[in-house]
Amino acid sequence: MYFWIINISLVFLLCVFFAGILIPKILLISFRKKLFDVPDERKIHTSIVPRLGGIAFKPVIFFSIALLLGVNLILGRPEIFAELEANVAELSFGFCTVMILYLVGMADDLIGVRYRAKFVVQILCAVLFIAGGVWIDNLYGIFGISDLPAWIGYPLTILVVVFIINAINLIDGIDGLASGLSGVALLSYGLAFMHLQQYIYAMLSFATLGVLVPFFYYNVFGNPEHGRKIFMGDTGSLTIGIMLCFLSIKLSLYTPTRDTFLYNPAALAFSPLMIPCLDVVRVFIHRIRMKKNPFMPDKSHIHHKLLALGMPQRKAMVTIVSLSLIFSLCNVVLSQYININLLLIMDILVWTGANIWLTNKIEHRNLNPNYR
Repeated sequence: MYFWIINISLVFLLCVFFAGILIPKILLISFRKKLFDVPDERKIHTSIVPRLGGIAFKPVIFFSIALLLGVNLILGRPEIFAELEANVAELSFGFCTVMILYLVGMADDLIGVRYRAKFVVQILCAVLFIAGGVWIDNLYGIFGISDLPAWIGYPLTILVVVFIINAINLIDGIDGLASGLSGVALLSYGLAFMHLQQYIYAMLSFATLGVLVPFFYYNVFGNPEHGRKIFMGDTGSLTIGIMLCFLSIKLSLYTPTRDTFLYNPAALAFSPLMIPCLDVVRVFIHRIRMKKNPFMPDKSHIHHKLLALGMPQRKAMVTIVSLSLIFSLCNVVLSQYININLLLIMDILVWTGANIWLTNKIEHRNLNPNYR
C-alpha cells in the first residue's frame, strides 16, 4: 500500500512540476507566433489570450508515468508491472484514444476542425474503448436495468463517451471552470481507485489532476497584460474529456462488496460529472426550443446565467465547482440509501429548479437594474 501511495504522490508532483515548466514555454511560443484566442461578442475575455495550454497535458502525463515505470524497473520493483500486465489491453487502447483526441484538438486550435469530423473521431475513440474491454455492461438499477448485453452496452458506451467529451468542451466558458470541475472528478476517481486497489488507474487520475494544477493557476490568476494567462483550448478540453470518459467508465465496472464500496457504481462513476452533463442537456433543449442549431455556441450555459446576475467571473467559477463537489458527495453517499432512479429524479428537479430561479432573477434584474 505504501509503495503505491509513494508512486501516486510522485506522479502527481512530477506532473505539477513538468507542466509548471512547460506552460510558460507554450505562452512564450504563442506570443511569438501570434497564436491567440481573439475576443468576440460571445466570449467573456477582452484581451488576446493564448489558447494552447492543453498542449502540455498529454506529453506531461505520459512522460511522468513512463519515467516512474522506468525508475521502478531499475529499482527492481515488480508490483507496478504486475498491475500493468493485468490491465494492458484497457490501458493500451485508452492511451491511443488520448493520443487521437489530443492531435484533433491541436488541429482544431491551430486551423479549425468541423464539429462533424470531431464527432466521427469521438465515436472512433469509443470503439477503441470497447475493443479494450472498457464499456458499460451494467446500469445498476437505472430505469430498472442491471446487466446489459453487448448489443445495447456498445452503442450506449459510444453515446456516453461522445456526450461526456462534449459536455466538458462546452462547459469551458470562464476561467478555471472546466479545469476546476475536471479536478473535482479526477480527485474523486483517484481516491476511489485507491480504495478499490486499482492503483494504476489511481496513478492516471492523479497524474491528470497534476497537470491541471499549474494550468489552473495560469488560467485563473495569470495577468493577460503581462502575457501570463492561458486557455486550455480544444486540445486540453478534448484530452481531459476523453480521460474522464476512460476513468469514469472503468470505475463503473467495479462490483460493490463490503470490502470495497456499497455505493451504487453508477453514482460513484458519473456523479462528479453531473454539473457539466446536466448543463449541456439543458442548453441543447433550450437551443432546440429556440429553433437554433444545438451545436452552435451561445450564452445560455449556467456560468453565463451567473455572470448575467452580476456575479464576478471568479466567484461564478468557485460557486459552480463547489456545487459540483456537493452534488458528487451527496449522490455517492445517498446512493447507499436511496433508489438510484429517485436520486436521479431529485438531481434533475434540483437542477431544473435552480435554473428556473436563476432565469427569473435575471428577468427581474433586467426589468429593474436596482433589483437584488
